Amino acid sequence: MQVAGIGAPRMTPGAAGASAATVPQPGVLAFAAALAFALVAATLAQGARMLGLLALGLLIGMTLYHAAFGFAGAYRALIERRSARGVRAQLFMLAAATLLFAPALAQGTLFGRDVVGAIAPAGVPVAAGAFLFGIGMQLAGGCGSGTLYAAGSGRPRMALALAAFCGGGFWASLHMEFWARLPAPEALALGDAFGWPLAVALQLAALAALWALLGLPRWAGGGPRPPRAPGLAFLWQGSWPLATGALLLALANFATLALAGHPWSITWAFTLWAAKAARLLGWDPAGEPFWNADFQRAALEGSVLADVTSVMDFGIVLGALAAAALAGRFAPRARFTAGAVMAALAGGLAMGYGARIAFGCNVGAFFSGVASTSLHGWLWIAAALPGCWVGLKLLPLFAMQRQRRAGAP
Repeated sequence: MQVAGIGAPRMTPGAAGASAATVPQPGVLAFAAALAFALVAATLAQGARMLGLLALGLLIGMTLYHAAFGFAGAYRALIERRSARGVRAQLFMLAAATLLFAPALAQGTLFGRDVVGAIAPAGVPVAAGAFLFGIGMQLAGGCGSGTLYAAGSGRPRMALALAAFCGGGFWASLHMEFWARLPAPEALALGDAFGWPLAVALQLAALAALWALLGLPRWAGGGPRPPRAPGLAFLWQGSWPLATGALLLALANFATLALAGHPWSITWAFTLWAAKAARLLGWDPAGEPFWNADFQRAALEGSVLADVTSVMDFGIVLGALAAAALAGRFAPRARFTAGAVMAALAGGLAMGYGARIAFGCNVGAFFSGVASTSLHGWLWIAAALPGCWVGLKLLPLFAMQRQRRAGAP
């Protein structure tokens, strides 16, 4: 599915090969601008705060694309090639976010707004959900944020995974009473338990130790990175250094905390979208305890443009679309095997279900949880990595080769 002059990437005269420079695609940029205008117009009624969150989502989408900053791909590289480059970038991101979050969470306010961290019980549901999520992100080839930015930048298979992701989240929402009965301690943040100065010191020490461990030669396996445009063109065409992407995402999460009052999350919106679709098809939420809690009921009754996570997710997709067009690489191809489709659908369902019971994905549970010094964030990644290993072992059942391309989310 490639239209000349619209979707096909265009090379500069005389350029050739994977490192060839490209030029922006004006047709795709015009389409992205039209979508942005329509989304801004529709969001105006929600006020300046929501417009700011939409803009923030757009910047996040561009950062994810231009830095090729993915979670699933980083774990795949760690397991298959012993390449720790992506995971070390995540550790740097977590350290930066911890330093940014700590003063605000210690005070409970930021720029005059009450703020709370991403804190949840580190129990069986988190471990089970994260393990299932790990399987799913390797089958689908992307995590929560990766699914959004890959779909926005022109990968139709990831749109299938996103649809299944939504369905999996809704499916899990119907079972939340069961998962709530399983063992789980009280939610614990290190900052609350030990005081914020000591908690930050302990967490930074743990992150530094992991960063140093993964810097040993045995974890120095190589792997491709997307080519960087020459000169200053890399600013709008990429690729950006992973460390730059990590720092920008930490700042974006802090900005989300300031604007929304809570850290960045991704997957709640997917569950909400599926529930709204189910309601259009005749589903009645009256008998579902999860959907009769105050927050969920209000979100289900209200507009998606009044939902923080939804608006930011829309922005991420749009930002990735704009970034791909600026890079001259928006070229969707709807050519994939039945096995690839089944893997995307199975992976999306697993991620959706797992994220709902585990209080989020790599972003909402791991990134935002650890940045909030919540123990459930650490449990999440400890359970997700074995799930990734299982997911990689399952890929051949779908007659799929493991993805090793540069920039995979």
